[in-house]
Amino acid sequence: MTFDVSQELDKVIAAEHHDPFIVLGLHALSHDPTSAVIRTFMPLAESVRLVTGDTKRDMYKMREEGLFELVVTDYHEPFSYHFEATCYNNNIRTFHDPYRFLPQMTDFDMHLFNNGTHYQAYEKLGSHQQIIDDIPGTMFRVWAPSAQRVSIIGDFNYWDGRVHQMRVLDGSGIWELFIPGISQGDIYKFEIRSQHGQILEKSDPYQVFGELRPKTASVVWDLDEYQWQDQSWQEKQTKNTIYDAPMSIYEVHLPSWRRDPANPQRFLSYRELAESLIPYVKEMGFTHIELMPIMEHPLDESWGYQVTGYFSVTSRMGTPQDFMYFVDQCHANDIAVLLDWVPSHFPTDGHTLGNFDGSALYEHEDPRQGSHPEWKTLIFNYGRNEVQNFLISSAFFWLDKFHIDGFRTDAVASMLYLDYGRQAGEWVPNQYGGKENLEAIEFIRHLNSVIYQKYPDTAMIAEESTSFYGVSKPADTGGLGFGFKWNMGWMNDMLDYFSRDPLYRKFHHNALTFSLLYAFSENFILPLSHDEVVHGKQSLLAKMPGDRWQQFANLRLLFFFMWTHPGKKLLFMGGEFGQDSEWYCKNSMDWHLVEQEEAHAQLQNYVASLNKFYKESPALWEVDFSCEGFRWMDFKDVDRSIISFARFGKNQEDHLVCLLNMTPEVIYDYKLGVPENTSYQEVLCSDLGSFGGSNMSNPDIKQAIAEPYGEVDQHILIAVPPLTGIIFKPVR
Repeated sequence: MTFDVSQELDKVIAAEHHDPFIVLGLHALSHDPTSAVIRTFMPLAESVRLVTGDTKRDMYKMREEGLFELVVTDYHEPFSYHFEATCYNNNIRTFHDPYRFLPQMTDFDMHLFNNGTHYQAYEKLGSHQQIIDDIPGTMFRVWAPSAQRVSIIGDFNYWDGRVHQMRVLDGSGIWELFIPGISQGDIYKFEIRSQHGQILEKSDPYQVFGELRPKTASVVWDLDEYQWQDQSWQEKQTKNTIYDAPMSIYEVHLPSWRRDPANPQRFLSYRELAESLIPYVKEMGFTHIELMPIMEHPLDESWGYQVTGYFSVTSRMGTPQDFMYFVDQCHANDIAVLLDWVPSHFPTDGHTLGNFDGSALYEHEDPRQGSHPEWKTLIFNYGRNEVQNFLISSAFFWLDKFHIDGFRTDAVASMLYLDYGRQAGEWVPNQYGGKENLEAIEFIRHLNSVIYQKYPDTAMIAEESTSFYGVSKPADTGGLGFGFKWNMGWMNDMLDYFSRDPLYRKFHHNALTFSLLYAFSENFILPLSHDEVVHGKQSLLAKMPGDRWQQFANLRLLFFFMWTHPGKKLLFMGGEFGQDSEWYCKNSMDWHLVEQEEAHAQLQNYVASLNKFYKESPALWEVDFSCEGFRWMDFKDVDRSIISFARFGKNQEDHLVCLLNMTPEVIYDYKLGVPENTSYQEVLCSDLGSFGGSNMSNPDIKQAIAEPYGEVDQHILIAVPPLTGIIFKPVR
């Protein structure tokens, strides 16, 4: 086929070319190998000169649209040159030719990406500052297989999509261009011409930093300049297992944990939060911080769950390095960092992934598969290798670049089921006629398998609300491969039970015991999360019945059951001091309550003491996921709404006996069953005066009586305070 230079130049001028390198840059002449032609397209230039060493030569303006060329004689091999252009405003600009560089992405990289197994795709796609042939600049790459043309636009080219047109690499669908002179802080987008001629402006899907909302451009940014100081933390993690260790998680929405008192509209920066939030979490005794999404997102009210930057920390609170400092300081204080991560859906904002190259690229084309009607978002097409690659490499990115310790994967149930949130006729069955999303299931197994292969100490947590089998079972045995699953059933049962007047709790006694029928079927985390204190659900304290004293006593009792029940723990910010009002993402937490009402400070002290006791008591966390770590002492005292049980560590002698009184009734000489015929001592009581209770306790050592009671062969006689949890420990 004849190569028509004029026709190819027409495509460049019209900004319709898939590979402008064919005619731009340096090319040996086919009819005269000793000569070469250099072409450049500069729509805003009045004149252009080719500069080689100290020599400047005027280039011929062959098209009025701004196409310049120069024939170079005595040509033998590629040589170094740059351009000097005089623009219409008489501004003289000097720059290197972006069309003089060979493709830089290897065939192997493209094969891995298209195969869905390039787990560090963030190292190749997006923008990366680098030096080629001693020339500094930025390499840009983007996946847009259905695009007719892709350009890079920014302040550096006056947002003109004609100037920096990219080339598509073979059949990969990846477009590439190295632009000399682009450096840290430059903003950019991709301008995409679809096959139907539609012009789209898109943020970089692989951006590592973005403009502050409402602006949406991506920012060229180097992540590797930060010097990590957490080597000892990383080494310690490889020697421990998270399953038989304490895990008490403090869930935080960073923008609203605390605001600047002098300006309540201003978010604290990541570095300011490192100086205030981390000491607080450490003082309160939590082992982990779970951050609601800190990936870039357009709307504050989405709480971060409508992600537009899957590789980009939000610029609301600082730079990527500022967030790295925050994580580093967490690790320096022995606090692990978990991130909320949203691979289930993404927003429809025009600058993001939807209709990215003029086609349904990241989402399904059929709206019955590609959109979520309730959330008004788009659903990822998990059957596409490159989409799986995008999401898996996002998870790898946060582990690799930000030293994150784990993820809470949001809305897993919506991924697993094709009919989630849909009515009949609004969803398409799978190939076998079922409602399971087989492609999403395979993606989840793929994700967890490769994450645990490279980062075995990672906490992969599923927020999953159905009875889907094996969410936290290994993928190679038929499970989904997560490390943990949120126990939504326990949470719903407990909030329903504790909201009831104690007078009627005996009629709902099974709510206290039901969770133990399935407690060891998964590796559960017990959550009292942000979802339970918004949208008219009231704060945790406000859910509790009774007068003010009883409300606090009930909340202490709820926390007591949570911390002593099998499973790891998660508490949303504000719950620890008894926030009165519902959480609102644009207001700071009501910290003044701790100073104004003693009961709030006492509850805060109680949670700190509960965490301290928890971490010092292996019986409460060493055997969380096996029935060997739990034994009922008595679950049949229905009329008095009392339950008792024992928790065991790996050493069965190392056990604790827990009793919960769910009514305000005081009982003396109550028979509490114990596992051994030995002496027991009270070691924790939620009714202490320092916690805001009535200060009733059992100060004396109790000798077991060899008389069966409940489910065991011996018991002790104790005093039971009102609305209280008590723990006894054997005296050795």
